[in-house]
Amino acid sequence: MNSCEFVTFITSVACVISQDKSPEELAILSTFFTQLGDTIATIAATKACE
Repeated sequence: MNSCEFVTFITSVACVISQDKSPEELAILSTFFTQLGDTIATIAATKACE
């Protein structure tokens, strides 16, 4: 999957997840996935330094 396909895939997933969610639920999901991504990036960075 090339980078443009990956971006399109992520956008599609976001659209599906966001259906029928309240603004409050979307805010919680957004912060959840942001923290998840940040934590994965931190783990990857620490593994690269080992």
